[in-house]
Amino acid sequence: MDYSFSNKISELKPSIIREILKATSGKSVIPFSAGNPAPETFPVEAIRRFTQSILEENPVAALQYGITEGYDPLRELLKRRLRDRFGSGRDFDDLFVVSGAQQGLELACKVFCNEGDAIVCESPSFIGALNSFRSLGARLLGVPMENDGLDVAALEHTLATEKNIKLIYLIPSFQNPTGITTSLEKRRAIYALAKQYGVMILEDNPYGDLRFRGEHIPTIKSMDEEGLVIYCGSFSKILSAGLRVGFVLAPSPVMEKMVVAKQGEDVHSVMLSQLLAYKFMGEYDFDGHIGLIREVYRRKCKLMTDSMDRFLDKSITYTCPDGGLFLWCSLPAHMDMLDYCKRAAGKGVAVVPGTAFLVQEGEPCNAIRLNYSTPSDEQIVKGVEILGSL
Repeated sequence: MDYSFSNKISELKPSIIREILKATSGKSVIPFSAGNPAPETFPVEAIRRFTQSILEENPVAALQYGITEGYDPLRELLKRRLRDRFGSGRDFDDLFVVSGAQQGLELACKVFCNEGDAIVCESPSFIGALNSFRSLGARLLGVPMENDGLDVAALEHTLATEKNIKLIYLIPSFQNPTGITTSLEKRRAIYALAKQYGVMILEDNPYGDLRFRGEHIPTIKSMDEEGLVIYCGSFSKILSAGLRVGFVLAPSPVMEKMVVAKQGEDVHSVMLSQLLAYKFMGEYDFDGHIGLIREVYRRKCKLMTDSMDRFLDKSITYTCPDGGLFLWCSLPAHMDMLDYCKRAAGKGVAVVPGTAFLVQEGEPCNAIRLNYSTPSDEQIVKGVEILGSL
């Protein structure tokens, strides 16, 4: 059979990260390429206990269809937490539950972008979001990253010169892949530009609770007085990635359209997972648990950067994140980055080439992304030592 795939899909390439994970599954490989939460942070006993109580006390709610917007008690808890913790949410906003925050990103693109419309993205950026946007026929416009967030002057130039820009996609806190946090000054400037040019901001904040150093910076959504910001959050990094529970806070008219789009995708997110998330927020030491995760990542990040200072050549530089799961490691110009990644894999260390995160193929990149949450302490030290030996 000669298969004729759609134009939207035929040119789409698989996520290199997923391909690396698939190729190394079950093998003795040090997983610096992953982006998984640390297994030791999963509250396994609490999940087991909550699951049992749900199936004993409220099995129909867990096993029956639910409404597309999500489990109402969970939605109310989330709205209250976003208001109290992040100062986010106005009278014109509403919240619904999605099957992981990435679904929220995809739904925002689906609701606002016709084929050929543009989305401004940080470059480099999260490959899952980029591929979702590409699959819907959006035109991606990359804006370079600086040490304190994207280049605001370049953003303004892009907004002033490009046509049909519908969204500005950002990961302001502990960005994937760079680990960079956008400064408060830049967050305000980005919001002001979005207001000036009438463009929606898609704020992706899956790592917002994972700050382990420095002071909290307000979300862009907390600045939203005009209904310009769609905010995506997730339980994947603080409860369990496998449960696939995320949420979107957006102006009510936007949420209503996103809910209609979601109905055509999965009807609603898994009810058992939503009930677990609700119990986790209401009956567990939620903030205490997040505090423990922060401490794990603070220690692991320091172990990786200390090991890099010890084993890597001084010509190799890296970002020093204040939270999240990743850091960005830049190789000297004379080194072939892709060859380095291949040789690292040959030595049993999986890293992700920086080219996987570029908005435009062919852009120069001599960096790799490293993850410190997934590998064990021993793997972090051994893996960095191997990278140094190369």
